[in-house]
Amino acid sequence: MDDIIQEYLQHLRIEQGLAVNTVQSYRRDLLKFCRYLEEHKIPTFDAVTKLDVQAYLTILNEENLATSSISRMISALRQFHKYLVQEKIIMKNPMDDLKMPKKKQSLPKSLSMAEVEQLLAAPDVKTVLGLRDRAILEVLYATGLRVTELITLTLTELHLELGFIQTIGKGDKERIVPLGEEASYWMQEYLATSRPALSHGRANAPYVFLNFHGKGFSRQGIWKNLKILVREAGINKNVSPHMLRHSFATHILENGADLRIVQELLGHSDISTTQIYTHISKERMVESYRKHHPRA
Repeated sequence: MDDIIQEYLQHLRIEQGLAVNTVQSYRRDLLKFCRYLEEHKIPTFDAVTKLDVQAYLTILNEENLATSSISRMISALRQFHKYLVQEKIIMKNPMDDLKMPKKKQSLPKSLSMAEVEQLLAAPDVKTVLGLRDRAILEVLYATGLRVTELITLTLTELHLELGFIQTIGKGDKERIVPLGEEASYWMQEYLATSRPALSHGRANAPYVFLNFHGKGFSRQGIWKNLKILVREAGINKNVSPHMLRHSFATHILENGADLRIVQELLGHSDISTTQIYTHISKERMVESYRKHHPRA
């Protein structure tokens, strides 16, 4: 069964072109399901019944997993068993007519505009690392990039003279994102001063943002830096790079941007993913009304 899973993952990578992180997520879910089958003496995928799948999902519920995690598992199993039927590895799909649990919609958290200004002002731009950190924060807030997109951004994808960057998002989809004057200014300052010092004279460093050792950032490196800057800014929130992405989307919607434009900027394949930000804007509108209207 492990061999079949490996073949399926290769199919996802090569034929469907899914991102590495997405494939790894499928891998974890399917191997966990496979271990369950082995523990219950179910020898092949062809021997799996609907009752087996339901029993497995019951166990996941008893483990108090989040509804979103269980929904993701069901989605992974659906796609996998569909593949098994197509490849004639199984004759009957045990996932047919299996109902998905309702997924609770949780609103993403974002910073206020005042908090964003506090955070942007936190780095000491008179230092090499401070100037770099200011550029990183400006780009995250100006573009809504995912942290993976930020750390893999290369010099060839920068078009400062035209005011935009190229980025490769989920599913290897390329998109063009405007940079804005402030972010462009700090990027130019960083490239002219900080980056040459951080690259230690090496001309073969392709990534835009470099760490202290002159290498590309890891996701953990960006998180660690951000935690320090949030503390220095005096913001009492658990701020993540993704929260800056949420803040970017929320603030431009609040200032009148069209939802379809926001969808394109964020790289969402489905407009329903972007619509969640309209709920945040409505909540803030109601909150502001209650705070400021004399008869609220």
